[in-house]
Formats: sequence, C-alpha cells, structure tokens
Amino acid sequence: MTDQRTLVLGGARSGKSIAAERLLSAVPDVVYVATGGNDSGNTEWAARVAAHQSRRPGSWGLAETIDLVPLLESDGPPLLIDCLTLWLSRTMDAVDVWSDLSRAGLVEERIAGLADAWSATPRRVVAVSNDVGSGIVPADPGTRLFRDLMGRLNTTISLASDQVLWTVAGRTLPLT
Repeated sequence: MTDQRTLVLGGARSGKSIAAERLLSAVPDVVYVATGGNDSGNTEWAARVAAHQSRRPGSWGLAETIDLVPLLESDGPPLLIDCLTLWLSRTMDAVDVWSDLSRAGLVEERIAGLADAWSATPRRVVAVSNDVGSGIVPADPGTRLFRDLMGRLNTTISLASDQVLWTVAGRTLPLT
C-alpha cells in the first residue's frame, strides 16, 4: 500500500485534521488516537474536542493516549493520530523538560522510539502535526526548544512516511 504511513502537516486551523479524517472516511473501523489529554474545565478545549467528535463516524474507536508505540507496534485497524504536536507537548510535560531543559535528550529518545515504531508499523496510519517553525523565533529558551523538537519530530516522521501532505487554508497539497 503506497499510503500506509501518511503525515498531514499545516499551521493552526489550516484544516489538517479534516484532511486526515477524509483520508480514512471510507474505513469503518479506524481508531482515532487523541493525544491532547483531558483539560477539564476549559470550555474552549471542550468545544474543540466536541467539534472533532462530531465529525467522526460513530463506528470509529477512540484511544486517548500519548503512548503511541504499542499502538503502532500492534496489528489492528488504521490509526488516525491527532496530533503529534500535542504528543510532543505532553511528552515534554511527562519528562519535566520545562523545568530542566537539559532533559531534552529524554524527549529525543522518545521521538526516536516513535519514529522506529512509525517506520515498522503493520497498520495504516495517518498522523496530524503542526508546522511551528515558519514564524518568529521564540524569545524564551523553553519555547525555542519546543519549536526545535517539533521540527525534528516532523522531519523524522516525514522522512519515514509514504505520503506527506501540506494543508493551508483548507487546501491540501502533496509534498514530494
């Protein structure tokens, strides 16, 4: 299958999640992997989650986790991972990199593990990720580190993908 591993990139609110959902819309048994976590009490977050839920077919399953490697390593229906940006942010939280930027190596190890699992997955998988490196250089070291790690993550997953799509203003273009 030429599109077994697809990465859908774009900026905030570019339509990348919708584009990813369209790629799997004809598949009845997709597992939607939500990496955003539970931000209970945040009405804006709740509205975003509800919008995503309303677009998904009722037959799709749901996994709310950042532990992506076991999912990628196992057989099963296609995965739609939304999104790698939140995976990175939550991974940085999990290793407490924000209070000690020298822990970035731990995040890079997790990126490498994710890339290995992505490369070898027996499943069809579509992942969504934000391109955050096209803007202003962040003023603080933590945000610069996030931007740099996001670039590494996107590059690593992109190079291990069969298809990479760029979404801007609701339009999706293939990257070659």
